[in-house]
Amino acid sequence: MARDGRRFSFRATAHSRADAATLFRLVADGARWSEWAGLFAPRSWWERQGDPPPGGIGAIRRLGLWPIVVREETVAYEQDRLHGYTMRTPTPVRDYRAEVRFEPRDGGGTDVVWQGAFTELIPGTGPLAERVMLAIVRSLTRRLVRAAERQDALRAPGS
Repeated sequence: MARDGRRFSFRATAHSRADAATLFRLVADGARWSEWAGLFAPRSWWERQGDPPPGGIGAIRRLGLWPIVVREETVAYEQDRLHGYTMRTPTPVRDYRAEVRFEPRDGGGTDVVWQGAFTELIPGTGPLAERVMLAIVRSLTRRLVRAAERQDALRAPGS
């Protein structure tokens, strides 16, 4: 966790047996987050599709249940490599931006790097927000990897 004044960042990493395309497909499809993200997205849907559809640049996904619904906009999209997004919902932080990178490994599988940064809105709240964001992103990374590996196993010949 790096800190720069009132700017905070977090990073979670994982190794997956799944290929980058499977991982990317899951994270870039905001309408399907409820299938793998657990409590972080009990419901998920598109408010607006992007370019390319559905989850490309400009897409807005909505995650959660009333009264807590999060809106995130896709701001970076490199097929099977990178999905970046910003928070559109007012939160106790500002300038939130995160990205998930997928790096194929020699011999198969993928390294997943989910990282983000934000500026604290209320002085002194940054360290707590950083810990919360890191815990959420670590959990999402684990859930993403498990879901992708299950999908790959279902598609594998002889399964």
